[in-house]
Amino acid sequence: MGFRLSANLKDSIFHVRHVEISEPGRERLRDELGVSCISAAEALAGADVVILAVPDTVIGKISHELEPLYTPGMMVIVLDAAAPFAGHLPNREDITYFLTHPCHPPIFNDETDIDAKRDYFGGTKAKQSVVSALMQGPEEAYDLGESIAKVIYAPVSNSYRVTVDQMALLEPGLSETVCATLLDTMREALDEVVSRGVPREAARAFLLGHMNILSAVIFEEIEGTFSDACNKAIKYGKPALIQPDWKNVFEPTAIAESIQRIT
Repeated sequence: MGFRLSANLKDSIFHVRHVEISEPGRERLRDELGVSCISAAEALAGADVVILAVPDTVIGKISHELEPLYTPGMMVIVLDAAAPFAGHLPNREDITYFLTHPCHPPIFNDETDIDAKRDYFGGTKAKQSVVSALMQGPEEAYDLGESIAKVIYAPVSNSYRVTVDQMALLEPGLSETVCATLLDTMREALDEVVSRGVPREAARAFLLGHMNILSAVIFEEIEGTFSDACNKAIKYGKPALIQPDWKNVFEPTAIAESIQRIT
């Protein structure tokens, strides 16, 4: 993730100092981007903004290690809501905490360039939206944070402002607990029908094609309705697959427990 951000920041309006602890990481930055890395102490000296492009599991540790280098008025940008939501950031009322996360390129898009169509992650060729939250700090700081978000995740189509709690509902709640889990289950379903004799390529083509048209209807990308047979399959299939109380995963306690496991 840090490499992706460095690539987008390289030719931006911002003056950037890079910190990377691993030798392979430093070599890649040097060889592919022409970027040299310095120590954290050198990087933070006089800096206006610090971006923590590190895994959720170490944000707490690293942010506390850097905390003595934070200066009043500095903005610290975190790329996920998990650690901030869990209270892992240093308690410093004199700095700004800004959270931002990519939505990733949508399934339905108008990309025509083949490289953009295959930029599934975003931040390289394909347009994507971003969500951001001002966790603490002066209201005017949001504009600076959003302008940085639009650079590091470029090209950006839309920028949405949410709260920290809302961002936690989006991830891990909506995107990982629900979406990733159901997609993983669909992959298991694919493997199951293959084990029952359906050729793998036929099953994969059938599933992915139906995912496309069914999603287009369900998410109102196109006007359409399901057949009576499909509606009956949903009516009787949902209780066989989904627990009646599944929406409890969005309750504050469930979100908090999920984030504690993540961090």
